[in-house]
Amino acid sequence: MQIPPASTPIACDMSNARDTPEERLAEYRRLFAEALVARERTAVGIRFRFRAEPGVEEWVRDLAAREKACCPFFGFDIAAEEGEIRWDAAVPDTDEARAVLEDFYALS
Repeated sequence: MQIPPASTPIACDMSNARDTPEERLAEYRRLFAEALVARERTAVGIRFRFRAEPGVEEWVRDLAAREKACCPFFGFDIAAEEGEIRWDAAVPDTDEARAVLEDFYALS
């Protein structure tokens, strides 16, 4: 996974997004309610694990792409392995970025 450099601004800009922040949070809640198996910390960030049901990988990839578009300081890696979709996330090693990653980890 490629983590953006620490010089990348830690800011989220949804001004060009097709959804609002409230709609995005609601979508996370739907995805997590329907398919989340577990969340865990990794050596470089966090991982969400989802059931590999029809449409879930595409949903995760679309949501990750939209998230990356508004929050470019995130590094994401998505893989389908062993009956799961794994979404790894990491950020530059700064206090501000790690705080945002913690908020992302706590989404429910």
